[in-house]
Amino acid sequence: MKIDLIIGSLQGGGAERVVCVLANYFASVGYEVSVITFTDGDKFELDDAVKRVRLHKKLPIADYTLSRGFFNLFKYYWKKKNRPDVISSHISRVALVTIPIAKLYGVKVISSEHINHTHTIYNFTKKVIWDFLYKFADAVTILTHYDMEFFKKRNSKVVVMPNPSSFEPIEEQNLSREKVIVAIGSLDRYHHKGLDNLIDIGKDLHKKHPDWKLHIIGEGDVGREFLEKRILELGLSDFITLVGYRSDIKDILANSSIFVLSSRFEGLPMALIEATSQGIACVAYNCVSGPSDIIEDEVNGLLIEDQNQIEMTKGILRLIESEELRRRLGDKAISASKKFSLERVGKQWGDLIHSL
Repeated sequence: MKIDLIIGSLQGGGAERVVCVLANYFASVGYEVSVITFTDGDKFELDDAVKRVRLHKKLPIADYTLSRGFFNLFKYYWKKKNRPDVISSHISRVALVTIPIAKLYGVKVISSEHINHTHTIYNFTKKVIWDFLYKFADAVTILTHYDMEFFKKRNSKVVVMPNPSSFEPIEEQNLSREKVIVAIGSLDRYHHKGLDNLIDIGKDLHKKHPDWKLHIIGEGDVGREFLEKRILELGLSDFITLVGYRSDIKDILANSSIFVLSSRFEGLPMALIEATSQGIACVAYNCVSGPSDIIEDEVNGLLIEDQNQIEMTKGILRLIESEELRRRLGDKAISASKKFSLERVGKQWGDLIHSL
């Protein structure tokens, strides 16, 4: 079985991480796997058995990611030996390239959504993808049941396919965690990830517990400038650190005390899934989709009324002030994370691919 996973780039982000995790899994179970991108950026490691195909050659005119992708993928698949049995297309706009070309060459294609439909601008491009092109996809995957009714009207084969955790759950709880609160997200998407509001919350946290620290992991030049300015305005430079990109997130989560998800909207947050696997006490806004599929409130984490900063502050303070609560929620989180194991989600993917 030959599978091509296609995404715009591997510059960083949850969808890109999922693509690489799945590619490595498919290779490990014996599939012939390629990861194809249209622009530069390689933030994640791929197994040596995964073929990396960079269709980054620029066009002489009208060069942007999708036009480049269409032309270069069409040319690449012109050679029959390059064609896979199945294309796994990630992030809906990439479907503008993958679905037409799959139909031209007689290749099965699965299109994957990585955010819930209500927090995507329903513009002309989305109408073309969702209301027209998705009729021709052999399957569409969504992250949660929240999107089922919407996409079922657009494709007869819609499958809920959760993100897999890229980390193995820890076997023993770490009893000597640092007094560190962790948040993860692209700094340039600070509004989406709620990092602006999280910094505001930091003022009360620092005032009551100056011995604790907040580390925000993620890249982004424009976002960094905005967030750094806000941190300086609030006098929180000693409390909040913009850590930047880190490749050792597993170790950071395993050695920190609290993980906070402050997003205004999500699909199924990869960072939260990974955090639960490392036994860290998690607190998240109960935004429209995602967190409630991972966290059961007061059992394996805390769910906070969506964007209620007062309640989020109270939730984080509860965790700071109770080691027993942190440990209890962290222990349960490890067990709950197993439903997102790579073995389990990978099997679901394998079943879908073979059904086509």
